[in-house]
Amino acid sequence: MAYRLMKIILTPILRVLYRVRVEGIEHVPPDGACIMASNHISFSDSIFLPLVLKRRITFVAKAEYFEDPKTAWFFRAVGQIPIDRGGGSASQRALDSARRVLEGGGLFGIYPEGTRSPDGRLYKGKTGIARLSLQTGAPVLAVAMVGTKEAQPIGQVVPRFFMPITIKFSKPLRFDRYADRKDDPLVLRQITDEIMFELRELSGQEYVNTYAKRKGHDDADAEPAKLASVDSNGASATATVSAAAS
Repeated sequence: MAYRLMKIILTPILRVLYRVRVEGIEHVPPDGACIMASNHISFSDSIFLPLVLKRRITFVAKAEYFEDPKTAWFFRAVGQIPIDRGGGSASQRALDSARRVLEGGGLFGIYPEGTRSPDGRLYKGKTGIARLSLQTGAPVLAVAMVGTKEAQPIGQVVPRFFMPITIKFSKPLRFDRYADRKDDPLVLRQITDEIMFELRELSGQEYVNTYAKRKGHDDADAEPAKLASVDSNGASATATVSAAAS
C-alpha cells in the first residue's frame, strides 16, 4: 500500500521536475520473475527506476539505511530488503529474501557493483546476481541509469531539478545453459561479467575491473571479460577477454 501510494504521489511530480526518457521498456516482462541489474551512480537511482515501471520492484538496500531513523521509515514502507555489505550470514539472509521475491514471480532490483560508483565509472560486479539467476531461473535485464549522477551527485542532499534523465533496458539475458553448474565460480564470474558488459554498452561508462570502494579505490585499465565463454566441460574459450579478468 505504501509503495503504491508513494508511486502515485511521486510519479507526476518527478515527471514535471525532470525530463525522463525511457528506452527498451518493452523488454520488461509484464509478469513473472525477473532481475533488474542496474548501474548505481546516485541515491536517486532507486527512485527513478520504480517511476517508469508498471510493476512493483523490490530492491536490496544497505543496512545503514534501516538503522537511520531519517531513512528507515521510507525503506521499510516500500518493502526493501536490508543487506549487510560486510558479508556473512546477514548478506545470505538478504539473498534468500531476494530469492523468495523471484520465486513468487516478482521483479527484483539489484546493483551488481554493491555500492554507488565513487566517480561515475562502472566497476566490477559481484557474483551474487549470477547465483540468484541460476538458482531461480529468472532472466536478467541490464538497466542503465544516465543523468542521475548529475541530478543528485553523491553528498548533495537537495537534487538539481529539470535535468535530463535516461533509463535504458536491455533485452533479457538468460543463462539456462549454465543451469547444471550453479556453484561453479568460473561460471558465476562469467555470467556477472556478461551482465556488466551489457551495462557498459548501455550506459557508456568507462569500465574499471576492480570492486568499487567509497574511499581509496584502486584503478585498473581493463575491459569486462564478457567474451570469455565457458563450454560444457568447463574449458574457457576466449575470443576477446579482459587483460585483468578474474
